[in-house]
Amino acid sequence: MIDHITIGVSDLDKSKLFYKKAFAPLGYSLAFGKESVFWAFDIGNGCLFEIQRTDEKPPFTHLHVAFRVKSKAEVDAFYRAALEAGASDNGAPGPRPNYAPNYYACFVLDPDGYNIEAMINEA
Repeated sequence: MIDHITIGVSDLDKSKLFYKKAFAPLGYSLAFGKESVFWAFDIGNGCLFEIQRTDEKPPFTHLHVAFRVKSKAEVDAFYRAALEAGASDNGAPGPRPNYAPNYYACFVLDPDGYNIEAMINEA
């Protein structure tokens, strides 16, 4: 399942306002963020749609997709398989306590340079 998708935007304030208005009829709402950096919208079922400034430096890319998996072993297996398939490392599997206390993830760059994540956020 997709946990969250992040897209780069050229004008964060303009995009925040746009998505707030466009998502209102769908019942999606602004969940959290950091002024001048990114905003996350709750789109249901624990999933997020995020926008971020496009001038951020790596490890951020213009498109980021995070896949929610069932175990840390799946995060590790995805990482190994992706590297073997030609991805570049963008963050080895491990805890990410700065995201959430139980967050465990890895990050790879696909052949087009997009940031792809496998993650679990469970105790």
